[in-house]
Amino acid sequence: MIKFDHQREERIRLPESVFCHDKTVEMLNEILVDLAEGATARVLFTRLSREKFRSLNPDLATRLDYHELSETALLGGPREERVPGKVAVITAGTSDLPVAWEAQRTLHYLGVASTLVVDVGVAGLWRLQERLPEINEHDVLIVVAGMDAALVSVVGGLTARPLIGVPTSTGYGVSSGGRTALESMLASCSPGVVVVNIDNGYGAACAAVRILQGIQPE
Repeated sequence: MIKFDHQREERIRLPESVFCHDKTVEMLNEILVDLAEGATARVLFTRLSREKFRSLNPDLATRLDYHELSETALLGGPREERVPGKVAVITAGTSDLPVAWEAQRTLHYLGVASTLVVDVGVAGLWRLQERLPEINEHDVLIVVAGMDAALVSVVGGLTARPLIGVPTSTGYGVSSGGRTALESMLASCSPGVVVVNIDNGYGAACAAVRILQGIQPE
């Protein structure tokens, strides 16, 4: 029996989302049936693999806006009340795009404008330098990086914007799995950098929204 937290947005100004990774197709169909009873239902599904999406009840699946790379699906449109401010989602490499897209799709769902800045890792610092003026036009930055995750420290030393680091499981050998990236971000010498869990683009987006909403009157 699924008990949906319909009052979460009223409590914390963030609606409940559905984490699909460990849920069966039957559970997801049950959730969709329950939500279908409300004509104004608006829910984000995360970690919804292509295989699970294709196995859903077709009549229910047609109601979802599915994005394969990020493994996210949106039932209903984004939040009607827009959140002031904008967020830059920055990736070290194109291999980090699935996590970056999860963050950007979450921001879209929560009513926040965002820009995706791709492939500006430290192996070619000129790429970051070229886009730094554009990056600084944003209110909050989400930096998504795997391997040694050095990009977080570099960006943190070049801008005063609030910065949320997302370590990814991208990389060879000891970098694979994301633990090296996580520890590198946590050990960053750039002051004030905050870090979420490995591959947690959703959590980073929610943190960015909390920052933006926290400086706005309720």
